[in-house]
Amino acid sequence: MYTAPTFVGSRVSLEALSLQHVGELVAAANEDRSTYGFTYVPAETDSMVEYVRTLIADREAGRAVPFVQRRLADDNVVGCTRFMNPYRWFGRGDVDDPFPDEVEIGGTWLAASAQRTGVNLEAKLLLLTFAFEHWGVGRVAICTDARNERSRRAITGIGAELDGVLHRHRPSTTPGEEGTLRDSALYSVTSERWPLVRDRLESSLAMHEI
Repeated sequence: MYTAPTFVGSRVSLEALSLQHVGELVAAANEDRSTYGFTYVPAETDSMVEYVRTLIADREAGRAVPFVQRRLADDNVVGCTRFMNPYRWFGRGDVDDPFPDEVEIGGTWLAASAQRTGVNLEAKLLLLTFAFEHWGVGRVAICTDARNERSRRAITGIGAELDGVLHRHRPSTTPGEEGTLRDSALYSVTSERWPLVRDRLESSLAMHEI
């Protein structure tokens, strides 16, 4: 997949994930782990190294573009997010047109201190803007465990629409459910709805103090 540049907003920058971020990610992951019930967020250095290496391998294979989220107020890394699962329906992907027709935003987690601060809203705005206005995708998907009401509220809060629930859709990332399949609530933003979603995100960000 195309390697995206660093994105910089007023609250957060999204930087290409590397092994140099491991220590900061471990610190962010251990602020307060109470909201990670449905999300795999490594707590130990060794498991974080494995997590980062896996995502770097996905990037090299063209399966994902992973980022760390850096809070600009204090320059601290506060989590991860990524583009993933690119689809090319019309022969795109060659040297002349390397961009996907559809992509998913996922693998998102934030340190407790960065939640409900506008960081997630701005990160989604940066990613969606790049996907629609640079890549020219027709659809951005966002999935979550169907049981994760907190995540589902956050997804609908940015203006994504529910497409439905896919049963036994992908491996569960809930601790203790390794090796099982979860039901996923599948949401999307389409290119037709993107201007409305962009306006909604910008309005929501204007209500958050920096």
